[in-house]
Amino acid sequence: METIKSFNSPLASIQVRPIQRSEEARYQALMAAHHYLGAVPKIGETLWYVATWQDQWVALISLSGAAWKCAVRDRWIGWDFRSQYGRLRLIANNSRFLILPDWHRPNVGSRVLSLVERRIVSDWQARFGHPLFLLETFVDPQRFYGGVYRAANWMELGLTQGYRRTSNGYSATPTASKRVFVRPLIRAPQAHLTHPDFAHLQLTGDPNRMLNAEEMRALPLCFSEIKDPRRPQGRRHRLSVVLGIAAGATLCGMSGYKAMADWAQGLGQPARERFGCRRENKQYVVPSEFVIRDCLVRVEPDTLDRALRLWSESWGETADSALAMDGKTMKNAIDANGEQTHILSVVV
Repeated sequence: METIKSFNSPLASIQVRPIQRSEEARYQALMAAHHYLGAVPKIGETLWYVATWQDQWVALISLSGAAWKCAVRDRWIGWDFRSQYGRLRLIANNSRFLILPDWHRPNVGSRVLSLVERRIVSDWQARFGHPLFLLETFVDPQRFYGGVYRAANWMELGLTQGYRRTSNGYSATPTASKRVFVRPLIRAPQAHLTHPDFAHLQLTGDPNRMLNAEEMRALPLCFSEIKDPRRPQGRRHRLSVVLGIAAGATLCGMSGYKAMADWAQGLGQPARERFGCRRENKQYVVPSEFVIRDCLVRVEPDTLDRALRLWSESWGETADSALAMDGKTMKNAIDANGEQTHILSVVV
């Protein structure tokens, strides 16, 4: 291929840009064909990039939500489970990185990572409305050394414990561990990621939730009394299911119809069953972006609000039970038994 032979090393000519919606099918097809893990669904906060040289696709990269649990990462940051929850949005995971065939040339990979790093903060802020402080990735040591990430100045923190995500949570026994690499996008990311003030972190509202099985089953029930404003012809999904999934996606941090639909597409079969999804060809199917939008614009906001309040009254208080405690001994305060008085304060 003559055009590739002329690529002598003009790395400065490589450019990185987000994938356009019309290009997503091509992106997924190339990932499925050439990446050993295959294509990756676009769930939640996700950005796909393509690196180009003279309008030719050189590499593909995907950045999405951070791993829920990673012991070496959390120790490096200084998190425990409670303090990290709600701040995971400040980390993006490089879930796929593919240099396309014929483009495996010196320094191409590190150049692409560098270009992504330069624009990801502004792109993420513009798309999802909050900043990024850190990038992470996991490298299979049985396949790769991680040289591309090392060349791009990523830091290796250690190995994962080897557990992998499954449809029911995590595997019961560890399998192959992965190397954990991180790349700070700001100075002193640990101090920012552990900061107690959400306003300082440019995060608004309450921390996002992770729904358990009972909460998934309860959400559609809250909407079961709402009259369906759609015509009976052509209905494939019950209104309560559509509204329950939309509410669940919102509780988990999704914003916008497409993000809700992407979140729904990422649900496993057990989760779809809990939401009461329609079963077709022995598989539970979720409503599309069009169906979610169509239902939400037709239902009165006050009706939705009343239904959600019912759910919140039953489940809202179970989100967290963290307590902040402080105690003091009062100087020169002696009780009837001659002992000093102690004051204990507890903030829920």
